Amino acid sequence: MIKAETFRDKKVAVFGLGRTGITAALSLKAGGAEVLAWDDNPEAREIASRKGIPVFDFKKENWRTIDALVLSPGIPHKLPEPHQVIALAGVNNVPIICDIEIFAREVMSRAEEQRPKIIAVTGTNGKSTTTALITHILRECGKDVQMGGNIGRGVLDLDYIHRGSHYVLELSSYQLERTENLHANAAVFLNLTPDHLDRHGDMAGYEQAKRRIFLNQTRKDTVVIGVDQPVGKRICSELKAANGRTIIPISGRKSLGRGVCVIKGKLYCTTGSKMREVADLSKARALDGAHNWQNAAAAYAAVASLGINPEDIGKAILGFPGLVHRMEHVGSIGPVKFVNDSKATNANATLQALSAYDNIHWIVGGQAKEGGLESLRSMFPRVAKAYLIGEAAPDFRETLKSAKVEYKISGTLDMAVLCATRDALSRSRKNPVVLLSPACASFDQFRSYEVRGDKFRSQVRGLLDMFEREKAKHRARAAVA
Repeated sequence: MIKAETFRDKKVAVFGLGRTGITAALSLKAGGAEVLAWDDNPEAREIASRKGIPVFDFKKENWRTIDALVLSPGIPHKLPEPHQVIALAGVNNVPIICDIEIFAREVMSRAEEQRPKIIAVTGTNGKSTTTALITHILRECGKDVQMGGNIGRGVLDLDYIHRGSHYVLELSSYQLERTENLHANAAVFLNLTPDHLDRHGDMAGYEQAKRRIFLNQTRKDTVVIGVDQPVGKRICSELKAANGRTIIPISGRKSLGRGVCVIKGKLYCTTGSKMREVADLSKARALDGAHNWQNAAAAYAAVASLGINPEDIGKAILGFPGLVHRMEHVGSIGPVKFVNDSKATNANATLQALSAYDNIHWIVGGQAKEGGLESLRSMFPRVAKAYLIGEAAPDFRETLKSAKVEYKISGTLDMAVLCATRDALSRSRKNPVVLLSPACASFDQFRSYEVRGDKFRSQVRGLLDMFEREKAKHRARAAVA
């Protein structure tokens, strides 16, 4: 755990006692701060108390004595409606921060030569894969590396800060909007599509929060930015005009005169005097699709900016095992590939998976997000058949019916997997894929998208085992005959 020693002898309120809040409270307490913690959920307060975190009712505290409020990322402080605790902080001019800001202050409190390298990643889609890929590359290249933030461990739960270490941080807009002092040696901005607009008000507010990843960078630092969208091109041009740091454009779809790009599945670097082929991504185990090509380009650019050998980076990329629940290859039965993309909880995320395959037996549904499947219509020709589950099934049926996409209301994930497997095996289409990419939240049938993905994986592996047993029996009968 990182001790928040920059808050020693300070009085700090922590509101929201999930994973992030509890870790922040323990870090502050270990660093010598006086901690006051609260959560509206009695169970969360009980868990915090058992961990030795002092729990106080904020309404009864004297806020004029509090130096900072650490707010869990999921709790809004402006839109759509701020919690009453936020009002108490505002009236008393108490600054609102998050765990990333505490981490940033701890890093900046050290002499420059004692600071770790920080690679920060943001974007609407692809953050987790890119963060995990960068971590994998650094580890394969022999670096002392840790991953956290909006993925895996909370940032303050990572091991102590020391020279020579590398921290790879996935950062959401919720975290960035409360962070002032983060200094990223490499800041990765992948893309920006509409999301969390209830929290940020509009796309301008969302972009403003995301762009905070560039704060405090100097001429020694690097920006890696996706330019496959107009918004990325604009931000790239604006940053180049500011002339404050090295800018590396990246693309998963087209050639770039300068930058890192993927052309026909091959990763190229054009930041030097000539174009260098880095890796053939068709040989990568877990990087299907143009969106993953952009993720690979981003990861290469970020790691190369630290001075690591390009050949070593290329080899590490090809060995990336992939991210659990994000286009995760579970296995194959004959020609049929099974892919777990349960992390795709909105249409934009599912778009990436649908664009990566043809002849898709698509398991889709759950608690629908605004807009449903309308933004995916251009991908429907890739769908051999859809299998609808959860609350969204009736509405999704109407969308698919109007687009003349074959479908079946399966209701449950178990039934959808069985039906999709049967159809994929019985049809003569080339390279069929059974894809769980729900475009929905999971909460109507599962506690989380992780539980949903685990269920899919477990069922598929059961089918794999069954088919292997049948093959073994067939071989045994053939041997006897």
